[in-house]
Amino acid sequence: MNSPAYYAAVPAHIRQLTPYQPGKPMAELERELGLSSVIKLASNENPMGPSPKALAALSTLSAELALYPDGNGFELKNALSQQFGLEQNRFILGNGSNDVLDLVARTFLGPGRAAIYSQYAFAVYSLATQMAGAQGIEVVATAYGHDLDAMVRAVTPETRVVFVANPNNPTGTFVEGAELYAWLQRIPPQIVVVLDEAYTEFLPNALRYDAVPWLNQFPNLLICRTFSKAYGLAGLRVGFAMGHPALMDLMNRVRQPFNVSVPALIAATAALGDQEFLEQTRQMNDRGRQQLQKGFDRLGLTFVPGQGNFVLVEVGQGAKIYDQLLRLGVIVRPVGAYGLPRHLRVSIGTQAENDRFLACLAQVMTQEMVVAARVG
Repeated sequence: MNSPAYYAAVPAHIRQLTPYQPGKPMAELERELGLSSVIKLASNENPMGPSPKALAALSTLSAELALYPDGNGFELKNALSQQFGLEQNRFILGNGSNDVLDLVARTFLGPGRAAIYSQYAFAVYSLATQMAGAQGIEVVATAYGHDLDAMVRAVTPETRVVFVANPNNPTGTFVEGAELYAWLQRIPPQIVVVLDEAYTEFLPNALRYDAVPWLNQFPNLLICRTFSKAYGLAGLRVGFAMGHPALMDLMNRVRQPFNVSVPALIAATAALGDQEFLEQTRQMNDRGRQQLQKGFDRLGLTFVPGQGNFVLVEVGQGAKIYDQLLRLGVIVRPVGAYGLPRHLRVSIGTQAENDRFLACLAQVMTQEMVVAARVG
């Protein structure tokens, strides 16, 4: 098919983009295969749903839906300010944390500039970098995680941004706070360091660290968080970042007005104060992680002992096992696009969902062994 006349005029870095592929929705799989019972363990969502306080706050919405949201997000920023002990001018809100990552790229990157990120890191880092027309420098991972020393060595005069996810998605690997703090001291101050803590709420107490005080020492540090994971508000799309007021000022210049909706602002403000729900989520996630890892051990499968609300497991032919699980009504995440064709990323669900997934995985893996034996 011939391309329209305007196609060739689009910058090459846009034409060469490979769009981000979200997880398959349950309704779509039910339509495709005629299934009546589907579980989704693909997108690292909270199986407990949203905070009850968030649901209660949403139930009061009525006439507000006819009005534009507060473009500055005063109430949510005020709640964040109290939670983290920072002034409101040190926060920026986004339509999910992806929006914040895009704001970083549009503010600090562009042709002739470069961003550094790890192999196996969140796909949006490379996508946002490419959309900005900048060079992406992927640093080879070590044990599926960030090689911080190699990332320092990868810095060039063109480098403007370094992305670090902790814990990392999709591998779940984690860098201890002390190591991360020492590394920050080695990054030149003109480079913005994005510390993506989308999964930090799932860390066990022994691994928890507080990077917020570091903002006073590192004006080039941006800490990114989300309400999509532990807070259970993925469908509302709301995230935020903390940093120096100058960082916030620059990013606000490219931020779209009203980029966070009324329901999202209200629900996130209420959810932030529900620490009881957050603790229940963390405990459920810990039990689910142990459940999956023990199941993988029984099946003789190797996995990465990660710290998020998901587990990366090696199954052999990842795309094939993914497809066979789909036909049994179980949606997980193939990660071949991350350079991990032998793995699947499995979100931690309820105990019943985890049991069903493990039973279906055992069935699929047994079938694969039978086929392999026949071929052999």
